[in-house]
Amino acid sequence: MHFQIRYRSLCHSLLYLALLSGFFACKSALPISSPGELPSPPEPRSSVNVPLQIPAGTLTSLMNSQIPIMLYQIENSSLGNGLEGTLNLRRTGPLTWSAVDSQMIQLTVPLQITGEVGLERTGLGNLIKGKIPIDERFQPTFAIDPVILPNWSVGVESFELIDLGGELGLNLMGMELDLSGVLRKQIQKWAAENLVAKPSVANLKPLVDLAWAQAGKPIVVQWQGMSKAFSIQPTQAKLFDYFDSQGNFNLWLGLDGKINTHPADAAPSRAFPLPNLQSNSDSTNRLEIILPVGVSYEQLDRLLQENLGNRIYRVDKKTTFIPSNFKSQAYGDRIGVEMDFSAEKSNGKQLEGKIFLVGKPAFDQKSESLLFEDINFRLESDSFQARTGAGLKRNKIIRQLEKRAQFPLDEIIEEGLAAIQGRLALQTPLAKFQIQDLKISPSGFYPQSSSFLIYLKASGRVAVDFN
Repeated sequence: MHFQIRYRSLCHSLLYLALLSGFFACKSALPISSPGELPSPPEPRSSVNVPLQIPAGTLTSLMNSQIPIMLYQIENSSLGNGLEGTLNLRRTGPLTWSAVDSQMIQLTVPLQITGEVGLERTGLGNLIKGKIPIDERFQPTFAIDPVILPNWSVGVESFELIDLGGELGLNLMGMELDLSGVLRKQIQKWAAENLVAKPSVANLKPLVDLAWAQAGKPIVVQWQGMSKAFSIQPTQAKLFDYFDSQGNFNLWLGLDGKINTHPADAAPSRAFPLPNLQSNSDSTNRLEIILPVGVSYEQLDRLLQENLGNRIYRVDKKTTFIPSNFKSQAYGDRIGVEMDFSAEKSNGKQLEGKIFLVGKPAFDQKSESLLFEDINFRLESDSFQARTGAGLKRNKIIRQLEKRAQFPLDEIIEEGLAAIQGRLALQTPLAKFQIQDLKISPSGFYPQSSSFLIYLKASGRVAVDFN
């Protein structure tokens, strides 16, 4: 991988300076002898909040696609006011609507009523047994207070028929019958039974689950020959909705979760389930994900050995150096690397010993490189010349180590960018979602007993393009 080539350049620089330090250093009483406690990494989390503004036209199309053509049917039933018959209530065209306030809408639906109506077979109805066919059109207007419930379904808190939108009357053998009141009562009865009294009138969960099934699958990142998968396990789903003065439907949708790490070949095949909805007070557009990338010390040792071991390096005009047997480890909040060395002077004199380096990992934003600050070292050698030179050169050596001990992280950053953008880019029947202004950089380094943990923080925003 490209990373290994760049990692080699790091190690060349680090070892060069380490070797240089080795010929001027002695055992130190500085903090290298007391590593301190290992850092406690925070729980990796994800958080996304998207303010959605569904245009009035899009919502109108959605309503028209969801409201059925046949709305109401009764056969040979009592209609009240001494009437009975069969009625069919059909939608004959697209509905129109407007927002009354932030929560309530006014809905006008063009309807056709067909069927037949006659007198109930009691009293006068026993004498007049015929029924009169009905085929009338009108446009009633309703006031509705819809609400999105915690279980991702849509309910109706209130329903009111404001205007019937026409008069319905019949002449039955010279008798004028006003059916407007009958129809009004039937509509109110239907709404009470099928809208207000029901726990929900529509379920959004299948549509939401369809999108989340794609976005919630694990994110796979490859680095240093490793392949890791990161899954989002939602812990909170939040929502706030309202209509604005232009009739747009606004949703503040938020989702918080914890990040789980898996081997790529053992990642979950499906997204974790979404929790019930809670209230949301956040109107910002933001995306934040922490990817905890762990590199084992065995992997670090292997990379060091493969790229640097048993090779000859020139320290200065008179000295060459061969490192071997790399052993990395956590050293408090630092990384420690121990290595054997064999050096040879131009006069044929050979030196052998061990070098132990420690440095605190940090990130340089400008160069996108991992570097080591507060570097210190210790040399163990039988050479009196090597041990006694440390006092004169220590500060200079440390400055050089801090300057050169760094290597690029652009490979893992690019890999993370591509993985997140690919996973969270969604195409749904309602809208297209894309991640914009996505940036990734390390937010923390946590040497642990079994691995070196790098937290990569991805941040950006979500762009939504409604169909």
